[in-house]
Amino acid sequence: MIPLAQSGFDWSVDWSWQLDGWIVVAGMLCAVSSSLLGCFLVLRRMSLLGDAISHAVLPGLAAAFLISGTRSSGWMFLGAVIVGVLTALLSDWIHVRGEVDEGASMGVVFTTLFAAGLIMIVLAADRVDLDPGCVLYGAIESTPLDRWTISLPGLASVRVPRVVVVLSIVTLINAAFVLLFFKELKMATFDAELATSSGFSAKVIHYVLMTLVAVTAVACFESVGNILVVAMLVVPAATAYLLTDRLGMMIGLACVIGAVSAWAGHIAAVEVPTWFGFRSTTTAGMMAVATGAAFTLAVLFSPKRGLVPQWIRKQWLRWTILTDDVLALLYRMEERSTEERPLAESMAMRENLNAWMADILLTKRFAISLALKFHVWRRRVMDGRDNESATLVPTLTDLGRSEAESLVRSHRLWEQYLVTRVDLEGDRIHQQAHRLEHFTDRQLQDRLDVQTDSPDKDPHGSPIPSANDPQP
Repeated sequence: MIPLAQSGFDWSVDWSWQLDGWIVVAGMLCAVSSSLLGCFLVLRRMSLLGDAISHAVLPGLAAAFLISGTRSSGWMFLGAVIVGVLTALLSDWIHVRGEVDEGASMGVVFTTLFAAGLIMIVLAADRVDLDPGCVLYGAIESTPLDRWTISLPGLASVRVPRVVVVLSIVTLINAAFVLLFFKELKMATFDAELATSSGFSAKVIHYVLMTLVAVTAVACFESVGNILVVAMLVVPAATAYLLTDRLGMMIGLACVIGAVSAWAGHIAAVEVPTWFGFRSTTTAGMMAVATGAAFTLAVLFSPKRGLVPQWIRKQWLRWTILTDDVLALLYRMEERSTEERPLAESMAMRENLNAWMADILLTKRFAISLALKFHVWRRRVMDGRDNESATLVPTLTDLGRSEAESLVRSHRLWEQYLVTRVDLEGDRIHQQAHRLEHFTDRQLQDRLDVQTDSPDKDPHGSPIPSANDPQP
């Protein structure tokens, strides 16, 4: 199919730019033109509109053949575009007028039109030839075969694949639309009422967007098929959405992700099957798989929304809370009266202390041991086994005591605030204060102190530590 050696990928020998280059260019143009509009479809929760249009164009193709009697690309393109626009308009009309869910309205329209197209194909079965495989994954491998001669003033004529010319025009139109009407698109997407009150019609922007989506889907449909059209309209935009919260950055990332996926998909279509003893596979299908791989990576490793970073942040938060709780518990142990303190210091083994602290903090003994070692490393705690005292109980250093006082002060100020200002019962304030103490800085402590009239003791009668500046 493509002149690439089955053993190893050598750019200098195996890559043919007259064949592989044009295939990749066509895939990239499809990706970029689709991603430019796909971002707005994803944000508007209309991701499946491209799928609906790519299915619904069948009656347009059949009608164009029945009317013209030819399979000319111009007639087919015109018929498909008309039906594609009609699909978008009918879906929106049913959604608004019939108060039907947007997904359901698209499902009703595209299934009805698709069924009508099948009937028309049956009527013309003796005269028309439609390849189901071409409908699914297109014929992007044959892109270099159908070429147009392009003549530019002062330059030599060049032969460029027809698909590349068409997709280049569509991409330029989409890019111009997004650049010229970026503010209007942004407002119409996030707040249609505000857009209308600002002096332009959100409906006009919506219908122009739907028309361009239909034109883009039809332009890409012939070369890359239904699968890749839907993939490029949805997946790069959804991937970019996981990576950024800024619309402009989202559009740029979606275009880059789509273009890279098209390039990687073509290489994978040729190279990966050879690892298992096959020659190659469909390029359009592998391009769609590449977009899925990019989305999977974003789901796993996106800095803000990725599963792995979220898991790491949760584990770090759990660790931070545990180390804070250990410091506060050591401070409360030091705070005990002389009659109670020997009980804490009479524990013969460190393991007994760790077990006791683990029971108090509802965690495991191993976690307590790690937290104590961490505090020793950070010089907040002095290990009882490393000094000359008779006790094995770890003690707070000046730095550790200062940080522990700040934690305990936050906890007891919150308890006082919840009793005096929120009017919570005394048996319910401890857990609430425990949640809040870990996120209370000095400024918030001062505000709580003012709100509670600078109390000396909390509702349980425990003294509230004074506001000391933390040790360097």
